[in-house]
Amino acid sequence: MLAIQCGASAVGLVSAMPSGPGVISEEQIANIAARVPPPIASFLLTSLQDSEAIIAQQRRCGTNVVQIVDRLVRGSYADLRRALPGISIVQVVHVTGPESVEEAAEVAPHVDAILVDSGNPKLTKKELGGTGRKHNWALSRQIRELIGVPLFLAGGLNPENVGQAVDEVGAFGLDICNGVRTSGKLDGEKLRTLFTNVASLQESVRSANEALQEQS
Repeated sequence: MLAIQCGASAVGLVSAMPSGPGVISEEQIANIAARVPPPIASFLLTSLQDSEAIIAQQRRCGTNVVQIVDRLVRGSYADLRRALPGISIVQVVHVTGPESVEEAAEVAPHVDAILVDSGNPKLTKKELGGTGRKHNWALSRQIRELIGVPLFLAGGLNPENVGQAVDEVGAFGLDICNGVRTSGKLDGEKLRTLFTNVASLQESVRSANEALQEQS
């Protein structure tokens, strides 16, 4: 509720992960998802790689978005679509190099959005989010310009660099975890600063657009 009161348009609910902060039980996820008011989106972050298992988990949790933080290796996105009508599917692509651009392009036609992050699924103990690290935003911009679905940006974002992130990537939305936490918990002051900075950026863009219209 703190995130929503500060201006968040979506909340991320983190199920079991091999690493990273914010993991809560499926029971807690279901309780929160049932109380998130429309039009706020509830994202189930899942590390499962089997479509049948993801379907079962979403039905237990009741979110309106599934965010797949690892590669889908068993089943298909079509299976998810058939079983979960009306549930949006977001696939995470961890930007580790130029190969990530190709990966995003291959996946994008099958999902509702791509989320680029700074994890590394190839490690022995996988990093699937919540690293607090930036990645190469130039590659994220390439992905954004290439795909035909919205792009969310995650990884190392905070109230101080959010303007730079918007300018360099032009993402549809921002996914922020560590950058608005203190001692592992959401920090109201950091959240409010973040949304104040975003609002200032939006006002600057609006003013620039109005000036261009007057010139034309």
